[in-house]
Order: sequence, then C-alpha cells, then structure tokens
Amino acid sequence: MATHRVTLIPGDGTGPELSEATRRVLEAAVRATSGSTFEWDVQEAGLDVMESAGTPLPPGVIDSIRSTGVAIKGPITTPIGTGFRSVNVALRVALDLYACLRPCKLYPGMRSFFPDVDVVVVRENTEDLYVGIEYEHDSPAAEEVIELLNVLQDKKIRRHSGISIKPISRFGSERIVRFAFDYARANGRRRVHCVTKSNIMKYTDGLFLATFREVARDYPDIEPRENLVDATCMGLVQRPTEWDVLVLPNLYGDILSDLTAGMVGGLGVAPGANIGTEAAVFEATHGSAPKYKGQNKVNPTAMILSGALMLKHLGEDAAATHLEEAVAAVLGAGKSVTYDMKPDRNDPTAVGTSQYADAIIEKMEA
Repeated sequence: MATHRVTLIPGDGTGPELSEATRRVLEAAVRATSGSTFEWDVQEAGLDVMESAGTPLPPGVIDSIRSTGVAIKGPITTPIGTGFRSVNVALRVALDLYACLRPCKLYPGMRSFFPDVDVVVVRENTEDLYVGIEYEHDSPAAEEVIELLNVLQDKKIRRHSGISIKPISRFGSERIVRFAFDYARANGRRRVHCVTKSNIMKYTDGLFLATFREVARDYPDIEPRENLVDATCMGLVQRPTEWDVLVLPNLYGDILSDLTAGMVGGLGVAPGANIGTEAAVFEATHGSAPKYKGQNKVNPTAMILSGALMLKHLGEDAAATHLEEAVAAVLGAGKSVTYDMKPDRNDPTAVGTSQYADAIIEKMEA
C-alpha cells in the first residue's frame, strides 16, 4: 500500500469533466487492487488562468511536476494570437520529456476497418523539424542562410524560400531507441521497428537508423526491423498484425500516432504519455472541445487509459490491468458508452462522461 503524490492538471474546455471522471476511476482501480491512495496536487493551466496569471502555463505547474515527478493532464486549448506555441510543447521542453508513448489497441466494440490492431508508437519529442528553427521567406536571416548554404554545397536553394532546420543527434536518437527497446522488453513485445526515410535523408534519418542498429545489439531478445515511413503507412493498413513497437523521429511519430489512433477508433480512445528521466506527464492527445464544456457529453476513454499508463509507471501493475480490463468490458458491452461510441451518434441510450466512468468503476468493484 502506498500514497502516490500526483500533479493533476484539469485543463480547460471539457478538460475538467474528463479529469474528474479519470480521477474517480483511478482511485477505484487502486482501491480494488493494492489499497493505495493518491495525494492530488491540483494545478490550473490553460485559457481559464490566462487573465489572472498572464500565461496559460503558470510556473507553479512546472514546479509541482518537478516535485511529484508525475502528472496527469486534461486537454488544454492553445491560445490564439499570444505567441505561446502550446502548453503541451512548453511542458515537454521545460521537463525534457523526450519520449512520447502512444499505445494503440483495438478493443471489442470499437468501430474499425481493421480486425486486430495492437501497436505502440514511440516518438522522439525534442528534435527533428519540431524544434522550430525556421527562417521566414524573404527575411534577412533567411537570405543569409540561403547564401551560406549555397556556398557550402552544389544543390542550390531558390531565393525567397522559407527554411526549416532538421537536427537529429546521436544522443537524442540513442535515448529514444533505448526507451523503445526497454519498453518492448518490459511489456513482452517481440519487435521494435525503426521507421525513417533514411534512403533519402542520409545524414539525419541515417544517423537515427545507424544508432538504432548499434543499440539493437544490446537487446538480443528483441527482433529489430528497419522500415521506411511511407512503406510503413501502407503496411499498417494492409497488414496491421505484423507491426509491434515503432520508434520514430519527431515528425513521423506525430503523423503515425494519429494514423494508428484512427485504426483503433480515433483520438477519443488513444492514450498518451510524455516521459523523461525526471518526470512523466500522462494525457489524452485530443483537443479540449470547448463547445461541449459543461454538457457531461464527451468521451473520457483516452484520458482514463492514459491513467492506466500512469498506474504502470507508478508500479501499480495490477491496478492498471484491472482498469484496462474494465474499460474493455464496458466498451465491449456497448451499453453505457458515450454518444461517439454508439453506432448511431444520436442514439438516446448514450450516457454522459460521468455515467461512463460509473460503469467502469462498477466493473472494477464487481
């Protein structure tokens, strides 16, 4: 029995409703298994605190996560026109959450064109084109960069071009690849696929692949596979059962994590985690849906399953399994689910966010 200190960020829009449902389900999961409890440090972030704090991410939020080492977060709206890129991105940068973990598993009862999907996307979070090193077309800096690069190599960049820089390091590549292999070993997975476009980008994706080959030698019990990103997209939809753990640079990981989420029912059922060496933040990857705020309508499955990932991270494996089995049972029955999980979205038998959580809790306490 343990008491887990966890930062709880309710978010904005429908975030507080999803967070409350998730909190109740997580407490029920540990109550039914280990008897552990949570000590929640509730921290506000998002549009609702902009006026009072002057920022959607007050410093106290980051301080809390550094103190607890783990957080679960509801969806947060990215403010428009403030110069603030994203609360999610800011958290990843401030806490060096280098690994984005996105398991995508098809549960009975979910609508899908694919009969059997169980893949895990491991996305590098800190490098690649997403670092945001860009030069606007026709700016003095862009013209200077173009002039310099045109001197250094034979391929000429046209004037009036916008420029983005794609840095990939050996350090960043090694730690994300090791994360993927360690995850595979810890979770009984058989293969790790390195997904790149290394046949074209030989010095960036090529470095990622070369690092993968080196690291793979340390994991003889896990089969390493090398796949091109375009062929992977086709292979996932043609032969989904052949894929296991995918490790990818940032941009490809972002794209394929949404592709695989779509294969199992959409972002509403796809959990996520951003993990570093000192902290981890667990979150649904969909938006805050402010138009549904306060209506007790939205689907909390993604955040609840993100909570199951958090339970495993905290060493509450039995609670995590118990929770996932309860979610699967409720989804499979198809009765006490939200409107978006009904065959007809206008089905009057659909339940609300809170009632869906009640059904999961009832399964765990049965």
